[in-house]
Amino acid sequence: MPRPVGPAAWTGRASAVRPAGTASRAARRIATAALVALAATGAVASPAAAHPDEERHRHTGGSGTGIRSPRGDVRPAAFDLVHTSVRRVGKQLVFTETVRGRAGSVRPEPTGEFAGSEVLSYVWPTSLDPSAVGFTGKSGILALAATSHPDFDDTPRYDEDRNGRTDDDGARWHSHWVVLVPDTTRPDGALKVRDIAEGERPDLPETWPGVPLYLDSPPYPARLKAGTVQIRVPLADLGFPDGFSYDGVTAALRVNADLHDPLLRVADVFDVASGRLSLPGRV
Repeated sequence: MPRPVGPAAWTGRASAVRPAGTASRAARRIATAALVALAATGAVASPAAAHPDEERHRHTGGSGTGIRSPRGDVRPAAFDLVHTSVRRVGKQLVFTETVRGRAGSVRPEPTGEFAGSEVLSYVWPTSLDPSAVGFTGKSGILALAATSHPDFDDTPRYDEDRNGRTDDDGARWHSHWVVLVPDTTRPDGALKVRDIAEGERPDLPETWPGVPLYLDSPPYPARLKAGTVQIRVPLADLGFPDGFSYDGVTAALRVNADLHDPLLRVADVFDVASGRLSLPGRV
């Protein structure tokens, strides 16, 4: 099993980033409450009764139809979700998010510091157990994400821009599996990517990048075109699950300024596909 290492393993330019936009207070409140409820129970909540905000985000049920969200006032428009889906195509699962603006057009601004830096992301929270991709079972909420962060590189196995270096590609949109848990150091119920404490030896995926987090760097390209973000995942990599639930989120994460637990927390939620993170999508 890989041995956890410190933040120095996050190679590339160190930096921090200014927030790319601000979500509505309602969206943050709904997302935070739902995320905390999910993480606190250690299980995915079943779709609940209609909520006022979920009425605005009325989703379409059924396999392959996904979650349809109304065009809103989320800024930037690149993070305003209008449709989220996960569908089976042959031997792959295709994770897709469509936004009101141009997907991926807004990225964090490099500042030259790793501590305090920001990560922008398109995220698919799922009901899959983290053990499906190699993490310790029942360790949190497993989510697939497409991320950009110009100040560090957490895909040391890959040279995404094909310039002969593997430590300078953080700004390019790329994929991760992450495990989310509550950040108990804050009273507002924010989530964080689960830390790996010193001396802890959890189960980790083979493509774990060597950082002290429940974070995996699989070789799945994040494809962004017009208003769409898409990641294709081989079914075999998930053990051919019979089915699972999912939702869509756009968010900013921040590296802790003192590089201590929590190392990487959810700092701002821009939009939630279902309105309340009820995971109404079904594969």
